[in-house]
Amino acid sequence: MEYEIKTTKAFPQIIAAVHARVPRGGVAQAFGGPLGKVWTFLRTHPGLRTDGHNLFLYHHEDAESELMTVDFGVQVVRQFEQEGDVRPVETPGGEVVTTLHRGPYDRLSGAHTAIHDWCGRNGKRIGGFSWEIYGDWTDDPNKLKTTVVYLLDV
Repeated sequence: MEYEIKTTKAFPQIIAAVHARVPRGGVAQAFGGPLGKVWTFLRTHPGLRTDGHNLFLYHHEDAESELMTVDFGVQVVRQFEQEGDVRPVETPGGEVVTTLHRGPYDRLSGAHTAIHDWCGRNGKRIGGFSWEIYGDWTDDPNKLKTTVVYLLDV
C-alpha cells in the first residue's frame, strides 16, 4: 500500500484513557480490558464524548525494553476528574508527521514503517510520542481507516 506522508502542526487533544504497560507487539491482545474500562466510564458520563474516536497514545521510551507504555483512550470534549483507572490525558502538541492507513488493523505496521522511512529520507527525528486515531467501525476490514501520527523532535 502506498502512503501519503504529511507534516502538520498538532494541537493537544484530551482523551479519557487507561494507562498500561504492554509487551511490544502485544497491543492487539492488550487493548480490550483498558479500552472497555474507558467505554464503561463514558457511558456513565453523558456529553463527555460526542463523536470522539478511539485513540491509542504510545510513549516512546527505551527501545531496549520489552514493554511499552500506552494510553488506551477515547477522544473527549473537556477535562474531567480521574475515576478509577480512567484519567484525562492530553496528546502532545507540536510538529507531527502523519499518514492515513486504509484497511485491516493487522496491516497498520505498514503505515508506521512508511513514516519511519520518510523521516529517515528527510532528515526528521521522531519525538517522544506517536498515536493512532481509529475511524468509525465497519465490519468490512478493507474500509477501516486509521490515522497514524508521530510527534517530531524539533
